[in-house]
Amino acid sequence: MLEKTAKEGPVKLHERLLNLAAASLAEREFKQESSKLWEEPYPQASSWKPCADKTSPQVVRAGKPRNITGYILISANGGLNQQRVAVCNAVAVASLLNATLVIPKFLYSNVWKDPSQFGDIYQEDYFMDMLKDEVNIIKELPPNLKLLDVEAAGSLITDADLSKEATPAEYIKKILPLLLRNRVVHFLGYGNRLGFDPLPYELQRLRCKCNFHALKFVPKIQKTGSLLVRRIRRYDFARSTLDKQLLGNLIPRVPSIEHNAAEGPSKYLALHLRFEIDMVAYSMCEFGGGETERRELQTYRQVHFPLLLERLKESKSYSPEELRRMGKCPLTPEEAALVLAGLGFKHGTYIYLAGSDIYGGQSRMQALTTLYPNLVTKENLLSPSELAPFRNFSSQLAALDFIACATSDVFAITDSGSQLSSLVSGFRTYYGGGHAPTLRPSKKRLAAILSRNKTIGWNSFKEKIRKMIDEGQRVQVRGLGRSIYRHPRCKECMCRH
Repeated sequence: MLEKTAKEGPVKLHERLLNLAAASLAEREFKQESSKLWEEPYPQASSWKPCADKTSPQVVRAGKPRNITGYILISANGGLNQQRVAVCNAVAVASLLNATLVIPKFLYSNVWKDPSQFGDIYQEDYFMDMLKDEVNIIKELPPNLKLLDVEAAGSLITDADLSKEATPAEYIKKILPLLLRNRVVHFLGYGNRLGFDPLPYELQRLRCKCNFHALKFVPKIQKTGSLLVRRIRRYDFARSTLDKQLLGNLIPRVPSIEHNAAEGPSKYLALHLRFEIDMVAYSMCEFGGGETERRELQTYRQVHFPLLLERLKESKSYSPEELRRMGKCPLTPEEAALVLAGLGFKHGTYIYLAGSDIYGGQSRMQALTTLYPNLVTKENLLSPSELAPFRNFSSQLAALDFIACATSDVFAITDSGSQLSSLVSGFRTYYGGGHAPTLRPSKKRLAAILSRNKTIGWNSFKEKIRKMIDEGQRVQVRGLGRSIYRHPRCKECMCRH
């Protein structure tokens, strides 16, 4: 590894490969680009269609459920995407316990520093109306229950009271008696507390309906999101079902009179780089920044991840090299650039970068911006006055990234475990009709390929990268225990035609 710190200049771990990539891009500049780069490689993807909103005959006959057991309050933690998962899980739990759900609250976090509540991000009335045949949802507790001290009554439930990915049986055993006794249960800091399997068909379908149909962004977000998408594409009309679902009627179905066909349409690739300092520090990996980097990351861990450091003292430790071989290290912007070049994306490819605050700043980004200079962010495309209503609201800013990534021609991710990447890729699977490819590098396989960076030829590198991405795009039915939000190809969510 190069012992060059961020302050001394750009950090490059694979300079030889970057030079080969630059030469390859220059050679291809005036050649016809393969249209296959912008398409899903497997036609079977188009045989899956959305159908989680199709209410079963049993539910229709039963009509709107009655509140028999009590009321469920949730206070969801995390950022936009963690909260979205919590809301859908809460809907399923309310149905399971035959309870009334109060519109969820979002906890203020010192990490996210966003006071936004449900109604600041999602359309409350639409949410309630979309789910009305299956779950009772109200905006506030009845007056006679508002004064109940849920903690004193034993109805305050934290993560310590429920298993991670708990089963329905655990909710029925632990939560239902409290609900029947006190009429109210409050899930505090609610998140990943409902497992995916085993779960009854109707509850699984309800989670999908909540995620893919009931959670619509408020007009304020849709309006700015449509403006953002039109500026990325450089044309002003809707193109796909994804546009309609995310932007409603705020993006025209046909070109405007002023539309200049010569200016578009233009394809764009959205890239979600998970290389913020929290991700980098938590990984315990090294990224070529030398002693300065090691000190910075260790200081950050001591402040933000003291429990991680305590846990590492009591467990087997792995070297940064071993962690990389195991596929535990976040991809750097440099590695993301090499993957795109290996796949054949041209130098002029228009790239929307989701997120911000890349660790190492411009010096860390230089390899990517040199190979792909047409890289834009929401901060580039929207004026300060257009962004002003979203300042200090990180979840609302994340919603704009969600829209720009979900409606892109190609979505590339560097960490398949991130919530934004998972939910956006699931949304594209659900509404993309087999025409919304997502590129998912395997960190472990990429590490093995890059371990030969001093000797591997460019043609061999390209072949291995393409094979890695191709295998990640195979059309597969959701596996046991896998997230239904990320993998909606299953009978509870989608129908195969």
